[in-house]
Amino acid sequence: MSRRAWLELVTGALAGTLAVVTAAWGNWIELAFGVDPDHGSGALEWAIVAAAAAVCLALMLAVRWEVARRAALA
Repeated sequence: MSRRAWLELVTGALAGTLAVVTAAWGNWIELAFGVDPDHGSGALEWAIVAAAAAVCLALMLAVRWEVARRAALA
């Protein structure tokens, strides 16, 4: 795999981890930063889950495309 594919894979895995951790443990933002930006509604946490999951999916598809493209060229 190329360096780009590895970078996409690692970044996608980190985004996926962020999505899962935020979905499972939503109050980590309040604990880590000492602020409650959404005043307990959970809207910020779900926005982070949605954005991180979208980034994870996009990067995993990019890795798949990159690997398939390199395999076709070989």
